[in-house]
Amino acid sequence: MERRRSISTKKSFISRYVLNLQFLLMAFLCVLIIIGVVYFTSGKEAQSENSNNKTQNKPVYVNTSPLKPSKWDDNEEINIFREYLRIPSVHPNVDYEPCVEFLKQQAASLNLPIAIYYPVDDQNPVVVITWKGSQPELPAIMLNSHMDVVPVYVEYWTHPPFGADIDDNDDIFARGTQDMKSVGMQYLAAIRSLQRDGVDRLKRTVHIVYVPDEEVGGKRGMVEFVKSVAFKSLNVTFVLDEGSVAINDEGVMPVYHAERTIWQLEFIFHGQSGHGSKLLNYTPGEKFNLVLRKFMEFRAEESRKLNELNYPYGNVTTINLTKVKGGVENNVIPAEMSATFDIRIAVDTDLDEFNRMINGWCTEAGGDITIKALNKGEKEKVTPVDDSNPFWSAFKSSTEESGIKIQPMVLWASSDMRYIRRYNIPAFGFSPLMNTVAKLHDHNEYINVMTYLNGINVYKKIIPSLANV
Repeated sequence: MERRRSISTKKSFISRYVLNLQFLLMAFLCVLIIIGVVYFTSGKEAQSENSNNKTQNKPVYVNTSPLKPSKWDDNEEINIFREYLRIPSVHPNVDYEPCVEFLKQQAASLNLPIAIYYPVDDQNPVVVITWKGSQPELPAIMLNSHMDVVPVYVEYWTHPPFGADIDDNDDIFARGTQDMKSVGMQYLAAIRSLQRDGVDRLKRTVHIVYVPDEEVGGKRGMVEFVKSVAFKSLNVTFVLDEGSVAINDEGVMPVYHAERTIWQLEFIFHGQSGHGSKLLNYTPGEKFNLVLRKFMEFRAEESRKLNELNYPYGNVTTINLTKVKGGVENNVIPAEMSATFDIRIAVDTDLDEFNRMINGWCTEAGGDITIKALNKGEKEKVTPVDDSNPFWSAFKSSTEESGIKIQPMVLWASSDMRYIRRYNIPAFGFSPLMNTVAKLHDHNEYINVMTYLNGINVYKKIIPSLANV
């Protein structure tokens, strides 16, 4: 009997043990499930937060450098300029809101109305500050600049790229000093000085405009803004925009009145494929070789015009091979290869004739070549620089009054003004960057304090001259 009771007791103990073990296992599983749910939910929230951050276009570069004191701390215009420079409105993922808030403050200080437009989305504002003219029914003058700047490589800078430090030579170092936050602030500084001189208003209304996205093509800025009802309501008849530094040792300043046409073309060469040991005809490589040779011969002639005949950059066609793709194995002749060319076509070139020339090369190469237009711009319009354009006469006389020598030129790169000119609105590109080494898009971009202040005086003559036409 005792033995049976003992056996029964052991069985009961084992049963309770098993039940306890099962309970512990179930509890452990429940804990794991809860942890999994929490982890999954927090992960989703983190992904959502990251997604929101992307859509909000937060800046990649955050300015943490303190403002370095200088002997110019009591100069109002230098302080305003430095404040603008310290806003890191830098690609990619530009956050323009600090620029907008800063410009609201500037408009308020000038007692001028400000309007914010969003022609593409709420991440890319266009800011318009308006100085109403005494005859507002007349078409208006537009002073344009862009808020965005190109990326920086901090390790190559001798000063913080968004610190706006002033060195012992009175040079201000920051991204945007030359391209083109200086011009944007000089417009306002000139107007402030005119107001203090008692100039209540000029004959024509002046719109001071700050656009986004210029450095990457303007598709989220000027491209759409110029099509908008808001732009049409400004009733613009002439636009002044950015230029560059002096073009020679004599200090002659360029005035850009036209731009070359941009074509970026991808050539896809189709042809005979096979074993790499064979000499097959009409292979993609053969076709690529002939087209490349034709382009390089054309490029060599344009280089001769530039380097031997001293043509200005804007009057030659530049061609550069920028991408090559093709092939899968070392011993297989590919059935397809591609090459991309960046082409900037001189203003006096017939685009139809140029297109026929390229197509002729493809035919000569054996055909079966697809030309994909990645960017095939239209013929860019040219703003007249003679007496037929009253704004040219006004601009020329005002710069001469400032002692500046100017020379009309075709811009070697590209700007938002090509979109303006396409609507038959005359436009010039000019920056009063005298005695300055070109550092646009380069490390250690800078402007000298006196160059900046003298530029204000230059615009103080240019703006009334244009607005009183």
